[in-house]
Amino acid sequence: MRIIAGQFRSVTLASVGKGDAAAHLRPTTDRVRESLFNVLSHHDVIDGARVLDLFAGTGALGLEALSRGAAHVSFVDDGRVAGRLLRENIRKLRVEGLTQIHRCDLRQLPQCKSEPFDLVFLDPPYGKGLGAAALARAEAGNWLSPDAFVVWEEASAMPPPSGYTEVDYRRYGDTHITLLSKIST
Repeated sequence: MRIIAGQFRSVTLASVGKGDAAAHLRPTTDRVRESLFNVLSHHDVIDGARVLDLFAGTGALGLEALSRGAAHVSFVDDGRVAGRLLRENIRKLRVEGLTQIHRCDLRQLPQCKSEPFDLVFLDPPYGKGLGAAALARAEAGNWLSPDAFVVWEEASAMPPPSGYTEVDYRRYGDTHITLLSKIST
């Protein structure tokens, strides 16, 4: 697993190895990340963005965004192994000042104490129904900007929850990515 493009292009990230089966560590493959970021570049949502990486795992999605011009990334995950890999990847890229780690269960995400986020990566364990709950909790906690752009990776296409509209949808094998835009009120 490596950073595909941008400032940290070709830097190899920490290996998941056997990972953490209980935490469902399943990093997005390089091929899927490359295709996804081509789509995100087309939508012009990366440059200068404040990124929220929910179910961050190794942090590959958020770190790729940072490499491509995002201003800041906050990572949220409660996994022990994920936390270790995430900290290792942040140190490897020397981006401690541009990142923040929140170790908590997404269903109990506290109120946001910073500016809201423009780009959200939502990559929950497949088929557990956690994505919608985490997105609702992030919204209730004021983590999302009024025009937030959400990238939702799951085992199947995800219908947009209330308050969101589908912008794009892509399928890469058994990985389904639904791109959503928050409807401004």
